[in-house]
Amino acid sequence: MSAEDVSSNLTIKSWSKEDRPREKLTDKGKSALTDAELIAILIGSGYKDKTAVEVAKMLLQSVNNDLANLAKLSIKQLTSIKGIGPAKAITIIAALELGRRRKDSQTSQKTQVSNSKIIYDYILPYFHDLSHEEFYVVLLSRSNHILKAIQISKGGVSGTFVDAKIIFKYALEELASGIILCHNHPSGNLNPSKADIDLTSKIKKAAESLDIAILDHIIVTDTTYYSFADEGIL
Repeated sequence: MSAEDVSSNLTIKSWSKEDRPREKLTDKGKSALTDAELIAILIGSGYKDKTAVEVAKMLLQSVNNDLANLAKLSIKQLTSIKGIGPAKAITIIAALELGRRRKDSQTSQKTQVSNSKIIYDYILPYFHDLSHEEFYVVLLSRSNHILKAIQISKGGVSGTFVDAKIIFKYALEELASGIILCHNHPSGNLNPSKADIDLTSKIKKAAESLDIAILDHIIVTDTTYYSFADEGIL
C-alpha cells in the first residue's frame, strides 16, 4: 500500500490534535480554519476512504472553490458528491442560509433606498441563477431604510401567483411605511407583462387605504433590471 493510500484511509481522529477541525477551532479560533475545515465540521464525518475534510474539499472543487456557487446548490446537487447524504446536504444549506441572512440583516440596517439601482443591487442575490419566477417585497421604514425582504411566492418559468393580502400582512407586522415589489424574469425579457402592470396597479390602490407607499416594482434579470418608477408607469 502506498503512502497516498495510507493517508486517504486516515480518520480525523488519527490526525494530530492541531489538525482536527473542531479542536483547531477551539484552540486557534474560527478564522484559522479553511473553508473545507469549516464544512467538515458541518458534515461531521466522511466515508470509508475519505475523511470529512477530504469530502469537503471535493465539494468545494465541484463549485470552483466559490462559496457563492456552493450556496446555489440544491439538495440533489449536494448529494451527488460521494459522502454527502440528504441530512448533511440540509445542514450545509441551513448554515449557508444563516450566513446570508446575517449579511442581509447587516446590509438592511444601513441601506437607505434613494434610487432603483440600490434596490436592484440589494435584491439581486435572492434571484441569482433561478430558472423559475419568484416574487419578493422589500419593506422600508419611514426614512426608506430597508427593514427586510420577504418571499411572497414562487412559480414556474412564465409566472407566479401573488396574493396581495400576504404582502400587506407582512407590511403591517413590520410596521413598514413603504414597499418595493420585486420579481424576476428567468427568460431575461425586461418588459413587464400586462399581468405585471395590473398586479402593480391593484396593490398600489389597496396600499393607499393602509397609508403604505408602493415606491417601485423592479423586474430583475441576472444582468439588469426594469423599474416601474423610473419608467413612469407606477
